Amino acid sequence: MKRQWEIDALRGLMLVLMTLTHLPSRLTDPLGQPFGFVSAAEGFVLLSAYVSGLVYSRLAQRQGITAMRWAFGRRALKVWLAQAATLLLLFTVIAGLGVRFEQPAVTDLVSYYLAQPRDAFVSGLLLVYEPPLLDILPMYIFFMLVSPWVLGFALRHGWGLVMIASVALWGMAQFGLSEWAYGVAVRQFGLSVPYEEMGSFNTFAWQFVWFTGMWIGMGRQAQGAKPLHFPWWVVVSSIVVAAYCFVWRHFGDDGQAPYGGDVAMNLLFDKWQLGPFRVINFAALGVLAVRFGPSVIERLPRSRMRPLEAMGSASLPVFCAHLVAVLLTLAFYGSNQLARPAWGDALLLAAVFAWLYAVARMTLWWERRGSRIR
Repeated sequence: MKRQWEIDALRGLMLVLMTLTHLPSRLTDPLGQPFGFVSAAEGFVLLSAYVSGLVYSRLAQRQGITAMRWAFGRRALKVWLAQAATLLLLFTVIAGLGVRFEQPAVTDLVSYYLAQPRDAFVSGLLLVYEPPLLDILPMYIFFMLVSPWVLGFALRHGWGLVMIASVALWGMAQFGLSEWAYGVAVRQFGLSVPYEEMGSFNTFAWQFVWFTGMWIGMGRQAQGAKPLHFPWWVVVSSIVVAAYCFVWRHFGDDGQAPYGGDVAMNLLFDKWQLGPFRVINFAALGVLAVRFGPSVIERLPRSRMRPLEAMGSASLPVFCAHLVAVLLTLAFYGSNQLARPAWGDALLLAAVFAWLYAVARMTLWWERRGSRIR
């Protein structure tokens, strides 16, 4: 199936924004949640789900449900291998550098591993222990394992019941579903990994973004599918919401924390729980992207989007490469965003993005070479 270069370019943009957010520099705070109270993670997960719905639903229709399930399984295995390799790097090279240089940015990140190395290693490979920064891919693997069964159900019965269940899970996640499930696992299976070491993302909440993306992707490849269209009042309301959140985020007194020190109110915009106000902000941005995105893309020469397109096409290796760059930076410089002069930040960012683009080009070259050999 022909790739949609616009989607790849958008995924590449999300990877750039994630790198700028995770890499400690003067740009970390200004470009963290740049469009309001929404991060690049939401966009990346939604776009990945969109592509999965597009590709795997077509595969199921052409080759059957079994072929689709095997394809999902192969992709999940590939992502697990990438996660395992990144964990090995973290537990060996990065942890060693952190201990050697007494770097809190690293030793705090792997504190559970340093305290319980054997349990952390095994539970890390089992995707139970998820150190900070390495907690997106385990969630992605879980979605890839569940998706063939959900997609198979949706192909037979439609998305109505799926999305009702998804919204219900998201709602229960706002009221402690993850904590309850963790308590059950501790009592029934003797789980020893602390709850706070099991990743920041609330999977029960984030599945809503994933299955929404798959729903849209499957609908886009359906025969006779018409372009998405929103009533004028939805577009106008989205402009108001997006503009208000953008101004609040960048010109408010508290920056990325909308309500300052009010923890309870900040949960309404919480990233990890995918709070309700955050969902509204994200939905508004999605409406505007659908409404105005095509006209913007028409005015952007594809040649200028090639670097982003390449990184989006090779999103998994580039994502792992960005983690390598971030972890090495933390090991040598720590998490201080002002650890280097401005010119040092410029050199660091130039080197990191050159590295990411090189990984993308090498990956695409290797894939083309493999396809020619076959």
